[in-house]
Amino acid sequence: MARGFRASHAAIFLRAGNLGLIFLGLVTLVGCQGFSSTKPADQQQQSGTLVLGSASLEFGSVTAGTSKTLTTTVSNTGAASVTISSVAISNQNFSLSGPSLPVTIAVGQNSTISLVFIPNAAGAFSATVSVSSNASNVSTTLSLSGTGVANGQLALNPTSQSFGSVTVGSQSNQIVTLTNNSASTVNISQASVSGTGFKLNGVTAPIALNASQSTTFTVTFAPQSTAPASGSVTITSDAPNPTLSMPLSGTGVALAALGSSPTSLAFGSVQVGNNQALAETVSNTGGSSLTLSQVGISGTGFTLSGITTPVTLTPGQSASFSVSFTPQSASSASGSLTITSNASNPMLTIPVSGTGTAAAGQLTANPSTLALGSVVVGTSGTASGSLNAIAANVTVTAASTNNSQFTVGGLALPITIPAGQSAPFTVTFSPPVAGAASATLTFTSNAQPATATETLTGTGTPAPAHTVSLSWSASSSSDISGYNIYRAVYTSSCGSYSKINGSTLDTVTTYSDSSVTDGANYCYATTAVNSSNEESGYSNVVSDVQIPSP
Repeated sequence: MARGFRASHAAIFLRAGNLGLIFLGLVTLVGCQGFSSTKPADQQQQSGTLVLGSASLEFGSVTAGTSKTLTTTVSNTGAASVTISSVAISNQNFSLSGPSLPVTIAVGQNSTISLVFIPNAAGAFSATVSVSSNASNVSTTLSLSGTGVANGQLALNPTSQSFGSVTVGSQSNQIVTLTNNSASTVNISQASVSGTGFKLNGVTAPIALNASQSTTFTVTFAPQSTAPASGSVTITSDAPNPTLSMPLSGTGVALAALGSSPTSLAFGSVQVGNNQALAETVSNTGGSSLTLSQVGISGTGFTLSGITTPVTLTPGQSASFSVSFTPQSASSASGSLTITSNASNPMLTIPVSGTGTAAAGQLTANPSTLALGSVVVGTSGTASGSLNAIAANVTVTAASTNNSQFTVGGLALPITIPAGQSAPFTVTFSPPVAGAASATLTFTSNAQPATATETLTGTGTPAPAHTVSLSWSASSSSDISGYNIYRAVYTSSCGSYSKINGSTLDTVTTYSDSSVTDGANYCYATTAVNSSNEESGYSNVVSDVQIPSP
């Protein structure tokens, strides 16, 4: 409720003992105003994001003086194109062979990076590749490693193998090359593998490898549980390096599972010939990647857009798309959205439903102008209105104002109002400063026209503050130096008095007390002080001086 200016007066009288002080008072209450301010919201800017296809590349064993080339992809998963300006490599035994820089990658596209390893001696080599761009992640890094092998040694390529995440119940294979880099025949007496879930295929000892000859075999990881695993391949021979080991690692993960949000799509009432769209999201809730192979929809009037199969979802990743309902007749319709994948639940079904309406409904807001009156700055005032559906059911999907001082409530959107019925709503006016304010309240629905408006008005009024003005008759005693003024809180009677004029005597017969609390009640009294600093007694001058509430 708005509060206006209010003033009140109270007369005061006091007879002060032997000094004969006469105290007459007048209480005056005066109002004042306040203000507040708002800040604009920040804006965000879109940018691209670079994602490397792998965090590291292992070149394996490469004979010193020769070369080997490996590739990886760099993808733009952001919202704007990205330009790669440079690629820096920390070790000169590794180099970039492609692409030519600078190169620009569009949104959703990728480029192939080719890297070359040329060891100049036997031993382990490593490097860090730094990819610089204008993406949100300005610098992206890739680790490189490889082993230079001298002539005369037996070598494995790759020198180690990480299988990454493999779904329990499936398997991952890696082909390994064993090369005799010596000038004479090497006899391999044993080839074995250790570690839970790892198997060795395609190699049976004994094997004789002639000079510079190679052979291949397969290492398989078939996890039996959702846990990390490690092991090694060991080759025993009469080569200068008689025992050769290849570390193995991998992690078993749970099967992929597909979930949806929402679990069903209800379009409500839609006029024949009109279109209503709803968003649907499917997510991989399992521990391994899955692929959506087909997305289809059944039911008259239902269509989908925004998704093209196949779509691969990593663990925790989601894909969103749109389902639309365009009724062809004034009747109920239902169908199903069906998603086929290689998840543990290979067929996910999402029910869809809606009702076609023959006539276009109309929506009106009453009253056409809603006046919220005067509201004190810093407080809020409310008023009520109603939305009426005419001719057909109307579904209201949004309500907003163009002035933040006015907010709309009381509607749980979306809401369907049956034909001929109404739905109440409230508007709250919260003025930050004094003055007149207005706004337009807009309701969006499936009616014709699609929007209905209402004018809102209100006035911010100053928040009141109060001052008590006191006056009294001068003491008739001679040799008076001044006066002390006292105040007490009044409940059912005056409480203990406290001096409010500080250490300095009031030499006039008036005093203004602005340190009052809204809604409180007070008593006032005064004493006279002579030149010998003798102070008269005090008594109640006036009681129950009421300070208005804010």
